[in-house]
Amino acid sequence: MILDSLGENGFVSFRDLESRVAASPATIRRDLDRLEEAGVITRVRGGAKRVGGGGASTASEEGLSGIPFHENIGRNRAAKEAIGRAAAQFCIPGEGVMIDGGSTTLQMCPHLDGLSLQVLTNSLHIVSALLPQPTTRILVPSGQVFREQNIVLSAAGDDGMPRFHAPKLFMGAASMGPAGLMQADVILVAAERRLIERADEIIVLVDSSKFSGPSGNVVCSLDEIDIVVTDSAIEPRHVGMMEAAGIRVVIA
Repeated sequence: MILDSLGENGFVSFRDLESRVAASPATIRRDLDRLEEAGVITRVRGGAKRVGGGGASTASEEGLSGIPFHENIGRNRAAKEAIGRAAAQFCIPGEGVMIDGGSTTLQMCPHLDGLSLQVLTNSLHIVSALLPQPTTRILVPSGQVFREQNIVLSAAGDDGMPRFHAPKLFMGAASMGPAGLMQADVILVAAERRLIERADEIIVLVDSSKFSGPSGNVVCSLDEIDIVVTDSAIEPRHVGMMEAAGIRVVIA
């Protein structure tokens, strides 16, 4: 709603947000801080403006930053398969879950057959993997297809999501560190925040290489994450970092 309020001129006043958004001033300020940290907006006197005067739509037209899916799918494949198998064990038969697009979350799919899940996903790869499963119901958001990651993302400010709430969200990351879970593109940040807001529990699937990767745009802080599923090559200091933040670490 904040991004939508920026409108065509790319600016919204704090007073206008207070009147339009059903949230406290403190919550609005926190959300503005989060969007600024993600590089989507800049805080200015009396309100906020879109970075680059509409940079989100420019990024949308040019495509997503980061490693294309077809290049990423083969990296650390054995670790990703083990992580996907372990993560699928958190699914309870008959429940609804959200699975964010990614080369690691994709590895959950073979292990979901027969659980009669309702799955909301933005990944066309995950949709294709789940289609042969007769008891799995699939929901997808509306929006634009980004070929780099083969995912569907709505434009900035446009929700595009079905009215869906799930006990669990499974998501990946470009990297993880003390700042939290990070992605390479701000469009992904905004889309994943919308998923996070619809979930009771955040389960992150990342192989150990993601802890030594480059920094990026922060999607969420460590204290928002409930469980991280990773592989046995992870360094003890990274495990300690997550456990200090209250995260349950599962070694696949």
